[in-house]
Amino acid sequence: MNVTLTKNDEIVMKLLHYFITIQGYNPVVLHGAKDEIWLENSGADYKIIRIVSNYIHNDEQLDFDIFRTKQILKTIKKKMFSFKMDTLSIFVNLGENVNLDSKDFNNIKCADVKQIKDLSKYSFIINEFPNILEVENTKEEGLQLFLKLTEDINKKNYEETKKAEEVFSKKKPIMTYIFMGISIVLYILTFLSSTNLLELDPNVLYRFGALVNLNSIGNNYIELYRLISSIFLHGGLLHLLCNMYSLYIIGPQLESFFGKLKYSIIFIGSGVIGNLLSLAFLQDTYVSVGASGAIFGLMGALVYFGYHYRVYLSGVIKTQIIPLILINLALGFMITSINNLAHIGGLIGGFLLAKAIGVKYKSEKSDIINGVIMTLIFVVFLIYLAFFR
Repeated sequence: MNVTLTKNDEIVMKLLHYFITIQGYNPVVLHGAKDEIWLENSGADYKIIRIVSNYIHNDEQLDFDIFRTKQILKTIKKKMFSFKMDTLSIFVNLGENVNLDSKDFNNIKCADVKQIKDLSKYSFIINEFPNILEVENTKEEGLQLFLKLTEDINKKNYEETKKAEEVFSKKKPIMTYIFMGISIVLYILTFLSSTNLLELDPNVLYRFGALVNLNSIGNNYIELYRLISSIFLHGGLLHLLCNMYSLYIIGPQLESFFGKLKYSIIFIGSGVIGNLLSLAFLQDTYVSVGASGAIFGLMGALVYFGYHYRVYLSGVIKTQIIPLILINLALGFMITSINNLAHIGGLIGGFLLAKAIGVKYKSEKSDIINGVIMTLIFVVFLIYLAFFR
């Protein structure tokens, strides 16, 4: 095997090795892109890094390169659900007539790198990647460098594949079945205490723990259990069947992705948050029951999870989950008997709770801390609206 590497090739390979194996970037597949490599890491400040080996000999060529880059970024933003995408373009074959210092490309930072030590001239690179100059100490050259890069990248890809297989492998949805079982048992008990199969007596639902305006019953702190018990109660057979079908479809996926404990926190926590938002505006005579707020929370959590695993789920999130959320919210606004406040609160709660408990192998500690803080602020605000305003 005869491999000949130019000086530019060695710089590109050393940078690739650094960004992929040390900084956790992943290659982006682009059709028609020549002499440039795109890397992506949604958790980094520079979400996109371009390493460009194409020779650019004047400012006009550079302007066209940046214009084309911005067009490609628009497509990537849609796939990554991102409004802002800071990008770092490293040019290893820039002509002497090109002056980067006179250019302002907004969210695209550019660096002219003829040799690794040139990186030290750019504070925006050193501040973000303080150990990047260490790639100059790589002893391998030529074929050895090529083989080392290939081996290390293949090893990283194998590890990432194993992690994805672990996250996406099917697991028995025990908690989903338990939640469904509780709802069905409670429906049978309320039905036996009522006289109408299709629409249960509100007084019966109240006795079993339906949500009502707690301030109207005088002992609001004693009956806080209704924030949870009402999640598992349903007002009629059709109501029960619709929610149990939705839970059966989406529940096992989320339980598999997050695990039993985190899934349970999201389900019950979303239902409680939806109920708190309901209490803030619930009329004294209104009785609210149902798992739909918690199910909306699962959809909110799935959107957050899908953002982190968008390589696998971006199509499903955009074409199925988000349209389903919007359609159900629209129906809630049109049908007065639907408690859409519980849906909205559950949706927001599920998203925040997913951020607070984290996505396996993806969430940074700072993301989890921010999620916990945001969730607490939101819950405290809802408690204030529900009980103290």
